[in-house]
Amino acid sequence: MEEGRYWLKETLPFSMMLALECTNVGLNTIFKAATNKGMSHYVFIFYSYGLAAIVLLPSPLLYRKAGLPQLTFSIAAKLFLLGSIGCTAVMLGYKGINDSNPTLASAMSNLIPAFTFILAIVFRFSSCPLWRLAFLGFFLSF
Repeated sequence: MEEGRYWLKETLPFSMMLALECTNVGLNTIFKAATNKGMSHYVFIFYSYGLAAIVLLPSPLLYRKAGLPQLTFSIAAKLFLLGSIGCTAVMLGYKGINDSNPTLASAMSNLIPAFTFILAIVFRFSSCPLWRLAFLGFFLSF
């Protein structure tokens, strides 16, 4: 029983992060190859979102959790806004890959945690103890 907890708490998140990064690099490379052969980046985005919907839509039926809030207009509007922002970001990212190369896109995607951290400090979601040695090491690692 103890090994199962170790797997879920320590190994599974790392494995999923690694799989996500490999998928991201592979998707960028496949996108560049498809657009070099004449496919529009809008069509590629449509296909990738359609595949994601087919894979992810059955998940609420398989992993039903009790106590979820009802879908109100406010929650639906927030989901729509997040989806619109995400879709726009993907379109702009793929347009950038179309004009450059997938290696640059993969390198830029690794900067997302740094931008998130900086925005969290700017909007005061996180404190910034500059005098701590651990924070300086963390900040200088970027």
